[in-house]
Amino acid sequence: MVDLTNTDIVQKIEQTLEYVFQDKTLLVEAFTHSSAADDRLSSNERLEFLGDSVLGLVICDALFCRFDTYLEGDLTKLKSSLVSRSTCANITQALSLQAFLCVGKGMSHTRALPKSIEAGLLEAVIGAIYQDGGFEKAQAFILKSYADLLDRIEVKGPNGNYKSLLQQYAQEHHSVTPDYILLDEKGPDHNKCFECEVLLQDRNFPSAWGVTKKEAEQRAAYNALVELSVIKKKKASER
Repeated sequence: MVDLTNTDIVQKIEQTLEYVFQDKTLLVEAFTHSSAADDRLSSNERLEFLGDSVLGLVICDALFCRFDTYLEGDLTKLKSSLVSRSTCANITQALSLQAFLCVGKGMSHTRALPKSIEAGLLEAVIGAIYQDGGFEKAQAFILKSYADLLDRIEVKGPNGNYKSLLQQYAQEHHSVTPDYILLDEKGPDHNKCFECEVLLQDRNFPSAWGVTKKEAEQRAAYNALVELSVIKKKKASER
């Protein structure tokens, strides 16, 4: 079990978060799962509830400012994908926050935590930062943690035919055609968003979300072009 009273562990957590808590009890609470708490009021469940709302507000504000031509439905789809359990869990894993979560003995022997617990941990951390430092500190943490995802979804298909550019690159350099794989879709039938990735010569590139499959494929193509340094070279040649 993680010892959250250990000063070194607390410092490691703060270094990972790039945030120093004034009230360390909030940090301890955020990283205490209900299975390890004396009672549920001492666990991170209340902070998770708070952090979920703070996360939603920050993401909504970021999308509203970045996509000033998107209608409500499109913004809602993007927001749903960004605040989903899966996305929150992925960010927790990227920051390795799960390594510091204090869980009960029954869970400490499992290889991996359920995504719902990892997602809840991120929300609890956000709630703790909000309680300790206010909205601006929580907002800064969220925007930094989501920076890569926000930059990727900012790529709008009509601004550039990235699928065409990637196909041209693939045929010229590898004599193959890239494949687009649908990984996930969320939302009701009338309001879905989609996640796609590019497969090129057995290499998978970072996935992307879109409000249509076509848009998700365009963004996935852009991610592949970035990984292949094609976008960087193209921009340099246009200067």
